[in-house]
Amino acid sequence: MEVKQVLLAKIRDGSFALHTAEEIARKLRLGKKEAFALKDMLWSLVRSGELLCDSGGRFGTAAQFGAKRGKIVGHERGFAFFVPDDGTGDLFLPRRAQKNALHGDDVLCICTGGRGGDEGEVLAVLQRGVREVVGTFRYEKQGGFVSSDDARFSESVFVPRNGVNGARNGSKVVARIKSYDGRQPIGEISEILGRGGDLFTEELSLIRAHALKEEFPEEVLREGEKQAARDPSLSLSGRADFRDNLIITVDGEDTRDIDDAISVEKTGSVYHLGVHIADVSHYVKQGGAIDAEAFARGTSVYFPDRVLPMLPRSLSNDICSLNEGVVRLTLSCLMTVNARGEVTEKKIVPSVICSRHRMTYTEVTAIANGEKAAVEKFPDLVEFVRTAVELTKILMTAQRRRGGIDMDVKEVKICYEDGKIAIPDHERTISHDMIEQFMILANESVAELMTEKGVPFVYRVHEKPSEDKAASFKEFLKQIGVAARFDPANVSPSDYQRLLQSLERSPSPLYPVVNRVMLRSMMKAVYSPENIGHFGLASKCYCHFTSPIRRYPDLCIHRIIKDALKDEDLARRKYAGVVKEVATRSSACEKNAAEAERDVDDLFIAFYMKDRIGEEYEATVSGVTSFGLFAELSNSVEGLIPVETLPDDSYEFLEDRFLLRGMRNSFRLGQRILVKAVGVDLGARRVLFALQRTL
Repeated sequence: MEVKQVLLAKIRDGSFALHTAEEIARKLRLGKKEAFALKDMLWSLVRSGELLCDSGGRFGTAAQFGAKRGKIVGHERGFAFFVPDDGTGDLFLPRRAQKNALHGDDVLCICTGGRGGDEGEVLAVLQRGVREVVGTFRYEKQGGFVSSDDARFSESVFVPRNGVNGARNGSKVVARIKSYDGRQPIGEISEILGRGGDLFTEELSLIRAHALKEEFPEEVLREGEKQAARDPSLSLSGRADFRDNLIITVDGEDTRDIDDAISVEKTGSVYHLGVHIADVSHYVKQGGAIDAEAFARGTSVYFPDRVLPMLPRSLSNDICSLNEGVVRLTLSCLMTVNARGEVTEKKIVPSVICSRHRMTYTEVTAIANGEKAAVEKFPDLVEFVRTAVELTKILMTAQRRRGGIDMDVKEVKICYEDGKIAIPDHERTISHDMIEQFMILANESVAELMTEKGVPFVYRVHEKPSEDKAASFKEFLKQIGVAARFDPANVSPSDYQRLLQSLERSPSPLYPVVNRVMLRSMMKAVYSPENIGHFGLASKCYCHFTSPIRRYPDLCIHRIIKDALKDEDLARRKYAGVVKEVATRSSACEKNAAEAERDVDDLFIAFYMKDRIGEEYEATVSGVTSFGLFAELSNSVEGLIPVETLPDDSYEFLEDRFLLRGMRNSFRLGQRILVKAVGVDLGARRVLFALQRTL
């Protein structure tokens, strides 16, 4: 056996485990020359991946170090976090402990303790996570460098002269990484996006950074056109015919893909609600070209100026869209609801409809408010809307009764038309509540029906808050003088609901503050093959059924429903190995799409505010950090007030109290202030405010 293999065996059997080269040399009583050779052998074993070495120079196997596999998540300020694959707690990584690892890398990491007991150290990079970088090209004599737009990826990509490919200084580019020389990535320019600082170049950069697809493969487009040419009237066998029923759609003014319609009637004290959803699965066959592309995309992505659809537009905007006055194939969830908002009967049927009206939220709200012009324009909808509003209020009361939490989160609404950006104050109306409540009821009813059948399914789940997060939230409430009687180890939706209701009834201005912190304490909803309920909705069984044009899990469960209605045993066999893969992929795509939408929204907001430098606004402190305050305007635009620009003082950040405390001045979440727009950082997509005074 070679000396190197003997050495490796001695470390593996524990004899020399977690020893330094010097310690091993002393044990073997080696001279100086042999000790140098020993060290070379040990590092050769590290380079080959057979051993690891920590910052103390100790050698051993991954198991001997207690190393875990996971991902690096970088931070713009230089430090990073290690997120282990086994779901145990994250570790903080100071820059010195990252070695040559970068954001996105798969690594082996150990816990080294540190001041808080949660500090780690990277021992080895197993696989590089970033293969393309989107950023700004900086030309130099020997080639140039690309600085990533994603500040979490801290190293610039070196581009040799023969890899510049026509890029100019200051261009926004995509750099393909060809190799890593230690920590330094080396690559070539694969695409030139345009000049930095241009709105659409910056937006395209974000689309590339999130690996989103703009165009469909030719095969998918051809198949889409072929499916769109099918006449729905030739596929009516076995479908309930609702073409003569009063069915309408209700969407925003700019909506192009309409996948849900409603019908509602009242008999005595009983309501008959129909939620009719586009039967996309009739046109998108499992395993086909369109299906494979839809699975890869996972979801449509919505930006202020464009949509990146999950399905080709021949389907999403045409044959699958429930457009006014045309025959469309649907799946209908038919529910009978009593005066307490309880569903007493429910069923799902393949169906065909013809939408009578394409309504907007504004028009339905106008009818509900009895506005003369709207009532005269839609006389056939006056009773329909009255009944729908009545049922909506019953359902909202029922949801509160069972403990459902009011997710009262204002979202910025960005309008882009004719090259102009507008961000109006966005008010929620009864028509928004109507569609939300009807869709929730349908999603819940469908999930319950399929659970009763015992078929594999894709659920929409929302775990209850972790004990740590719930305890932190309770401590925050205590600090601001709000009594909270829930048990962090067993918090329920009704606990949170009662808390919000008590603040809503009081004259205290704390409601929006507490609501914001409460939402931050909660887990994120995801897709899962296992039903663990939906905490936020206080629902024992929930799914996403209502948007198959834009969400893949909805499309998948439409297939499950149709097969289960025909043969439950077949559905069990057919989807047993499918639902987990769909849930995992859909959750990942949803997360990526949400991040992309948020980034692009921030970009449009920055360009919008660029033309408003110098203007003053009343605002609310919406975030408190060690580096400053975030302030939110009435239209939900948010900006940063850097801590160094606050009134001269010595500030202490109290994280658990969301408080920046100084000797003379203190700032807390929810505080009303007057701010001035003083700048925008397009690179960080951030608006900068200056504090004028407190209000």
